Amino acid sequence: MFAPKRLFTRSLRRFSTAARGRVTCVLGAQWGDEGKGKLVDILAGDAAIVARFNGGANAGHTLVVDGKKFAFHLLPCGLLYPKVMNVIGNGCVVNIPGLFEELGELDNAGIDYNERLFISNRAHVLFEFHKAVDGLLEDRRGGENIGTTRKGIGPCYTSKATRNGIRFGEMLDWSHFKKKYLELAEYHENNFDIQHDKVGELEQLEYYRSRVTPMITDTVSYINSALTSGQNVLAEGANACLLDIDFGTYPMVTSSATSAGGICTGMGISPKKVDCVIGVVKAYTTRVGSGPFPTELKDDIGEHLQSVGAEFGVTTGRRRRCGWLDVPLLRFSTILNGYDYLNITKLDVLSGLKELKIGTHYVVDGQVLPDGSMPSTLSDLGKVTLQYKTVPGWDEDISKCTSFDELPENAQNYCHEVANLVGVPVGWVGVGPSRASMLRTDELPNTL
Repeated sequence: MFAPKRLFTRSLRRFSTAARGRVTCVLGAQWGDEGKGKLVDILAGDAAIVARFNGGANAGHTLVVDGKKFAFHLLPCGLLYPKVMNVIGNGCVVNIPGLFEELGELDNAGIDYNERLFISNRAHVLFEFHKAVDGLLEDRRGGENIGTTRKGIGPCYTSKATRNGIRFGEMLDWSHFKKKYLELAEYHENNFDIQHDKVGELEQLEYYRSRVTPMITDTVSYINSALTSGQNVLAEGANACLLDIDFGTYPMVTSSATSAGGICTGMGISPKKVDCVIGVVKAYTTRVGSGPFPTELKDDIGEHLQSVGAEFGVTTGRRRRCGWLDVPLLRFSTILNGYDYLNITKLDVLSGLKELKIGTHYVVDGQVLPDGSMPSTLSDLGKVTLQYKTVPGWDEDISKCTSFDELPENAQNYCHEVANLVGVPVGWVGVGPSRASMLRTDELPNTL
């Protein structure tokens, strides 16, 4: 068994009582880049709607379908299924030219998304001056920079919070939209001492307007009506729990709610409608950018993980820092999100390592922190040392395995150990980049 029997019984009961007309969500459980897109892609085929509820083009999912690679940043993964509807929820921020650049890749692949993509009329428009301000602020931070993607995400959410942002619904009245746009652009020019081609951006937005306005929808009503009629909704999380604006390693975080609470606020649904939350966990830990990283490896093993795992950001191309699996982080993530199942990804990257270490407890000034506790400041997190448990590795190439039972005993035991330490059953194990490389375990009911 992966975890205590009561954990599996609880999860099975939730599915058996209400398997339809509910929301399943896939969330990143660490610092991002866990490979969420693959599980979303697999589950999307059984959903009526796939929805993004947070973030913008600062996310990145790489999907391999029939040998063809798709890199999604803003678009929901359900677009790869011809009968699945797709929603960009009110919690998202959307750069319109960037949106159509991504859609252009689908055009080139012959994928028809007509009348299958809807943007919330409450989602905020991200403009080019938001990007300019993002880069400016990051440069001003110097060595204390956050590691932002410079995609304008933070400044757009700032406009939302200061209540001078512009929602998609306002594009339906073009004269009103232009007036608000000029006011917002001039606000940024005056406050950040930048110059911006307002005429050029307005002309570009007007060019896209005829294509984007049919997508603008009251998605709150749309999603809730779908749920009432018994349709499944798959919510696709962007970024990850430890990048959450409230619960992440602040200020080295993103600007949106990346954890379970963001599902409801970013889509406009009741918490009672969220039936299953799945946490995606890389078999080790990675982090992009600066900030404390308690299990980081700066040796040959860290180089192995980075090289074999091809640890470069999908959105930025930046090298990811690598380290052993951090269980205290995952326990904190589990408390916040209430995971029903874990999806362990990139298990194949650990092949060839004779011994594996799993960080089991945080220690600060000689004191072991309670389970589920996470330091709230960077300085406190920087003081953390780890207690580790060492388990045997395996030499076999597992990338061709087609079932969990085919994995070497030590690889199976590693998954057992993670489930027992975190207290959540493992439902899927990833051993490669394709859909066929995601192995189900016997912990999953047939309905999922």
